[in-house]
Amino acid sequence: MDSIEIDHTLVRSLVREQHPDLAELDLREVAGGWDNQLWRLGEELAVRMPRTERAPWLLRKEHQWLPVLAPRLPLPVPTPLRIGEPSARFPRPWTIASWVPGEPADRAPISDARAADALAGFLKALHTEAPVGAPIGRDRGVPLETLADGFEKGLEEVASGGDVDGLRDVRDIWDEALAAPDWEGPPLWVHGDLHPANVVVSNGTLSGVIDFGDLCAGDPAVDLAASWVLLPAGAASRFFEAYPSVDEAMIRRARGLAAAKSLFLILTGRAGERGLPGGKPTWGPAGRASLDRVLAPV
Repeated sequence: MDSIEIDHTLVRSLVREQHPDLAELDLREVAGGWDNQLWRLGEELAVRMPRTERAPWLLRKEHQWLPVLAPRLPLPVPTPLRIGEPSARFPRPWTIASWVPGEPADRAPISDARAADALAGFLKALHTEAPVGAPIGRDRGVPLETLADGFEKGLEEVASGGDVDGLRDVRDIWDEALAAPDWEGPPLWVHGDLHPANVVVSNGTLSGVIDFGDLCAGDPAVDLAASWVLLPAGAASRFFEAYPSVDEAMIRRARGLAAAKSLFLILTGRAGERGLPGGKPTWGPAGRASLDRVLAPV
């Protein structure tokens, strides 16, 4: 994580200098965030302050593409509205976006199976052919063999903790995913990072999708993995009934990617429990629950 201290005084001064018409709105920090620190500005806006090296590029990407995509999406997303330019006070760009109400799913898990329909509808609207010039992810929406080393490392690290059962079955699921044919269609728009901290929940169901920093064009299976990572037990089948044009290969790739994402969540949660930098204690339980769903019979 970056060493620049981002506090209330800094964020307030930046808003006052570059967007003075918003300077009197209430400002308060919001827990969470990975690449960006989040502040709520008034009731309808959010300030996102980059705190990792890659974060400024991700914010610029969102500022370019999300306003194009957001109007056709059936759930609220944090549409960038204004950009803050680098200055003597803060050397990186930052953004002001619309606020998406709800509680992050790592703190309030989805409990309503009808969320499967909401997720399927959202992804159906998002997964359209991306134009020439759309960003291409290095590790999102790509052939699974490019992720094999990372999976092996994650599986080994989880196994070393000794608190997760069924890891042999996890490997079997991953091997089945690797053996599935690659995506042969055109690159589609994908969110790229659908996990419990990147969606919000209201009344037990999916009510918004946030953090589009990994937005890119590629294989939609990376997003279909969310049917296991986000939805309650047993809801994945309902999701695939509602999402159009899936085949066995896509489901196998998605399930393998869900297994890999579960391992990542478990490890990030474990780091949080130990107080290590970048750790998120709430991600551990979310990852274990996700892995249980992945391991359940399809």
